[in-house]
Parts: sequence; C-alpha cells; structure tokens
Amino acid sequence: MIIKNYDELTAMEIDTLREVGSIGTGNAATALSSMLNREIRITYPEVRIMGYNEAIEWIGGPEVITAGVLVGISGEINGIMLSVQPLDFVNLVLGTMLQEKCERFTDLGDMAGSALIEIGNIMISTFINALSDLANINVSLTVPSFTVDMQGAILTVPMAEYGGQTDYLMTIGANFIADGNEVPCRLLLSPDIRSLNYLLRKLGVLDG
Repeated sequence: MIIKNYDELTAMEIDTLREVGSIGTGNAATALSSMLNREIRITYPEVRIMGYNEAIEWIGGPEVITAGVLVGISGEINGIMLSVQPLDFVNLVLGTMLQEKCERFTDLGDMAGSALIEIGNIMISTFINALSDLANINVSLTVPSFTVDMQGAILTVPMAEYGGQTDYLMTIGANFIADGNEVPCRLLLSPDIRSLNYLLRKLGVLDG
C-alpha cells in the first residue's frame, strides 16, 4: 500500500523508523565523541512523527533563537535533514574545540560558526550513513548551510520544501551527557513522500 501522508503510517512502520532513528543518533553521538576527543554518552533517543507546529514547540518554541545546520539529501531518497543546536550544545562544542564559550548567539564569530557547521555536518552524515547501511540505499548530501535564527523561521525551510506533500516530519531528540551534564540534541529528518515509501520498502515493512 502506498503511503500518501505521514499520518497513514502504521504502528510497525513508526516503530521501524524509531529504530532507525535510535541507531542513527547513537552513531552521531559516537562521531561527536570522536570529533571532540572526549567521552560523550547519549540518553535513549525519542523518535516521533510530528506536525511542523508540534515539532517547533517540541524543540523549544518558535521564538527561541538557535543555530541550525541544514543538509539536503538526494539519490535513492530525497529530503532534508536539520541539526538544531541550542546554546548549551554550542558551548559544549566551542568549549572543547576552541576553548571558548558564548553567552548569546550574536557573540558567534566566523571560526565558531565553522566549528558548528563541521560538527553538524558530521552528525548528519553519520546518521544518514547508518540509514543507508540499514536500508542498503545510496544517497548524496549537499554542502551544509548554517543559520542562526528563531526556530520557527529555521523550520520554515523544510515546510516550504515539502509542505505541499506532507505536514509531518520525523523528529529525533536525545540528550548528550558530557562530564555529568546533559546537553539537548535535536535532529529533524524530512524525506519526501516518495522517498518515505521507498525507504520503508527497503526496510521490509511496506509492500507494493
């Protein structure tokens, strides 16, 4: 059966996507630990299928300022993946890589921005590589783009790209644990509907 919208997903299909999200996020945490050369653990990730408005509230609200790294996905599946980087996460990265911290996003310099792009890109690439291995598919990723804006504005990008096809996206949330402190991590994956159907077939949970 062809899925026409995310809200048609069965419980088994959602559980499969949750497992994919769990494995991908775990791999992203391992990559972050390696990049920062320090022990970083991750809480069990929460993977949910959400509407855009619900997702915005889930990551903190539309008016909260945050950093975002956005990567386009093409090949056997097409879509967008976004790494949302709240200030605590930013300071975890900058404190380790550059031995500096910032009190607000307006304090970010070019070097700090480059470090956040690199980290976001590595996490997304690692997640997508895990997905590719699980589903045995080939995908390509665009050069990452970086922005600092209100979260509502950042999420208008996937909404504008695929809003005509679906009002839902896959949200993956967990906390990184470094030196006993928990730092929130949010990844948002938005494949188009054709890609969602193809992915679920490759994962063996969708016929047709």
